[in-house]
Parts: sequence; structure tokens; C-alpha cells
Amino acid sequence: MSTGTNGQERLYLFDTTLRDGAQTLGVDFSTEDKRLIAERLDTLGIDYIEGGYPGANPTDTAFFENPPELSNARLVAFGMTKRAGRSVSNDPGFAALLQSSAPAICLVAKSWDYHVELALGISNEENLQAIAESTEAIIADDREALVDCEHFFDGYKANREYALACAKAAHDAGASWIVLCDTNGGTLPHEVEEIVRDVAHELPSARLGIHTHNDTENGVANTFAGVEGGARQVQGTLNGLGERCGNANLTSIIPTLTLKEPYRSRFVTGVTSERLKTLTHVSRYLDEALNQAPNRSAPYVGTSAFAHKGGIHVSAVQKDPRTYEHVSPEAIGNARKLLVSDQAGRSNILAELERLGIPVAPDDPRVRSLLEEVKRRESLGYSYEGADASFELMARRHLSNVPSYFDVERFRVMVERRHNARGELVTVSEATVKVRINGDAVLSVGEGNGPVHALDCALRKDLGVYQQYTEELELVDYKVRILTGGTDAVTRVLIETLDTKTRDRWFTVGVSPNIVDASFEALIDSITYKLMRENVVAH
Repeated sequence: MSTGTNGQERLYLFDTTLRDGAQTLGVDFSTEDKRLIAERLDTLGIDYIEGGYPGANPTDTAFFENPPELSNARLVAFGMTKRAGRSVSNDPGFAALLQSSAPAICLVAKSWDYHVELALGISNEENLQAIAESTEAIIADDREALVDCEHFFDGYKANREYALACAKAAHDAGASWIVLCDTNGGTLPHEVEEIVRDVAHELPSARLGIHTHNDTENGVANTFAGVEGGARQVQGTLNGLGERCGNANLTSIIPTLTLKEPYRSRFVTGVTSERLKTLTHVSRYLDEALNQAPNRSAPYVGTSAFAHKGGIHVSAVQKDPRTYEHVSPEAIGNARKLLVSDQAGRSNILAELERLGIPVAPDDPRVRSLLEEVKRRESLGYSYEGADASFELMARRHLSNVPSYFDVERFRVMVERRHNARGELVTVSEATVKVRINGDAVLSVGEGNGPVHALDCALRKDLGVYQQYTEELELVDYKVRILTGGTDAVTRVLIETLDTKTRDRWFTVGVSPNIVDASFEALIDSITYKLMRENVVAH
């Protein structure tokens, strides 16, 4: 095993959010979602990113046809060992794995004899042969081969010798990692440690991984039990996504490995202390991508993880945060929340302004008023965790200056259902926008496949001297969240914009009881942000 600079043993992080996490009820990643999440996982310092199952569905196939460029992580394709009665060259599912662009392939292999008989309908020996031949074929294709031993712990308890034989077959065939999976999530920590330790004794040269599920609320505990038993690859998902009760939560595992003893002294991962500061952002970005509210009570990254309300607690934390905090919130990119004080809020605002390159003195009174404005807007429903561009615009308007490029005098949206020239019943959206640029009024009309698309087309159709900049923009994602119920519901809209020239992306937010108003606010922010980034002079 490799060691770190201080003699620590290397522990490898394997993220399966985009594959196993996609099994979560209600989760449906787009190809673009997968690309953006993979890029953030790569920046975080994950070693392996399992992108999906090529050939199993159009989204995963498209993802591997045009994979993201990763700097740190290895992209992994997931698939099954070859089917019984077929050779590796005559199995379409296996061929799809080899046709993918992934440099590493993770095979799922049955290791419970009960499943071999029931699910595969083959002999135990045929299953061992399939594991070996599939692993060898991947290595022969110059890919890294990893093998997930599915239902390993249940299989071990039912037939120890056969479960070990499956792991040995993968190891002898050259798999770089043998991952022991608690697929049903019913194994307890003391069992996990004992079983992993036994496998490490039987296969001393094998590199073992641990893959657990959370069906007994022990996913994270079982992961650490596996590490204690000898596993040196940790598999899991961001925010604990996964089928049924979820997978082991990497958002809890990573900071524990990095910040808590004895792990921080014994092990080193690809997540440095600087990268760890992005963890909260990555966690909340995933929630925004899924259009779901973050778990406030999530360890480390939840908004309540470092929130203090009781008077005695607040007083003590102000004197020394260690009185009621087990780690520093800044270490994972979170922030302290003192519900009767804005002291930590100022620190958080100052850190964000520094990141954005907005110079301001710590004692500048405008910082406090900006903080109050953020709080006021958040009380109305705004959220800036996933809308950096809108926050930067607000901060610069408050602290310096953002040019007024154009003023929207009015807009109108019409949605009409009608028969087209071919007699087909269609729904058409048309928007009219009147803007004033340097005193001149411009009226534009646009059509789209929905009211927001029509508004976007109309707004960017003619912005006079700014038109050359808006032609490079493309609205690539649009998410709506209803914040309050009833007929007076408040709506929050999050828009993602792509600059097709630079390939940069940014997010803007709008809030209103009217979904069109909220959308238009986010659209205007997006265009204004682009013009500001280009240092365009207002006319």
C-alpha cells in the first residue's frame, strides 16, 4: 500500500453518486447533471467516480460518449460480468463496457451462492469462471478492473468458502480492487470488521474496498468498521443517496477521515484540507441539481450542523467555539449560525467577498448592511448557495457599482393552444419585451417552447450595443421550487446559463409569487452578470 508524506497509509475514495445514487426514488440525473457533478467531485479530490452503466440507458451511454475532463479522478464504468453461456466477445452488455471511454471498469459479481442459483441460474463454478474471464478481458483491453462482490457479507455468513472463492477469483484474475459489498445493508459493524479482517488474512496481497448501505442506519459506521478490518478503498455517495435507505454517506465519511482521530493520523486521502473547504458547496450543489431542499440536520454540511440558539450555548461559542463544536465549520466550508448574533455571518460574507475579489475592509459598515440584506432576501425565499452570480451582483451593487445596462419597461407572455397548418394541436408561447437602452426604447418579440424560453428569446433578441455578448449565451437548465403552499405560494427559480464561447457557467435566482416574474428576474441577472464579467461599459 502507498503511504503519504507523513507515513500515513493512502485511503482511496470511490464515489458512486452518479450510478448507485441514481437508484434513489425520485432522482433522475440528466447527462448534463452528471457532467457537472463529476467535475465537482473531481475538484473535491475523489479518486474514482463511477459514472453509470453504459449501454443500460441513453443517459449513461451519452455520458460515456462525451465524458467530462477530469484532473484528479479516474472515471469508472459499471457493468456485470459476462452472461452465462456466452463468451466475453459475444455478450452485448459486456461489449458496451469495453466500448466506453472509461479508463476503469467496475464489475458487479455475485458472491452469495443463493443468488448464483436463484438470480443467475448457473452453477457456482460457472460463476467463478465468469468473474475470472470478465476481469481478464478488461485488463487485456488495457483498463483497470475493479470487482464489486455483491451480497458479500450475506454470502459469507451463508457459505464462507464460496464467498471467499469469488473474491479470490477476481484477485487471481488481476483485479486491482476487490470490493466487499453489504448490498442488503443488514450487516452490523462488528460483523463487518470481523469479516473484512478475515478476507484480508485469506487474501493478504489483495486491495480490499468496502461498499455499504444504510438499511440499519449503520452505513457510515460499517464503512469505518471495514477500514478497521483492512479495507483501503471506501465507496459511497454524496449526501447518502442510494436505493432504499441510501448508501454510506461520503459527505460524513470524508470530513471524519480528514479531521478526526485516529483516522487523520493514520490515513491520507485525495481530499486535502483546502479541498475539504468545498465539501458543503458540493453537497448543496447536488441538492440544487436534484431540485430538492438540503437536509438541514446533515452532519458537517447541514445548515443546522453549527447552529446555536440557546443563550448559554451562544455565549460560550462566542468565547470559544470549541465549547459546543467538535470541528471548525470553516474546515468543511460551512458557517456558524448564531441565531442571536451576526458575528459568524459577517465572517462568512467577508470570506465570500474575498473569494469573489471584491475588496472591502472588515470593519466597513457596508458589510453589516450587506449581511442584513442577505438575511432579508433569504427570509423572502432567495438562496445563494447555488446562485453565485446573483450573489455577486447583489454584493457589487451594495459595495461598489454595477452598471445599469438596460431597463425593462414591460413584458408580456402569451400561451396559446391551437391547431397548426397541419392540423396538429400544439401549444405556442410568445413573449414581448420592451427595454430602454441609453434612452432608446426597443420592442422585441420571441417565441419559445414555453413562457420562460419565449421570454429569454425576446429579451436577447435585440439589446442594441450589447447584442454581441448575449448571442453567446444559452439557457441550459431551469429549476422551480415552490417554497410555500396555497394560492399565494412563493416560487423560487434557479437558472443555469452557459457561455458557449468560454464554456463558463453560472447560476442566477429569482423569487416571486408569480413564476414568470421569478424567471424573468433570474434571466435579467444572467445577462447583467455576463456584461459585467466582460467589463462592458454602460451606454
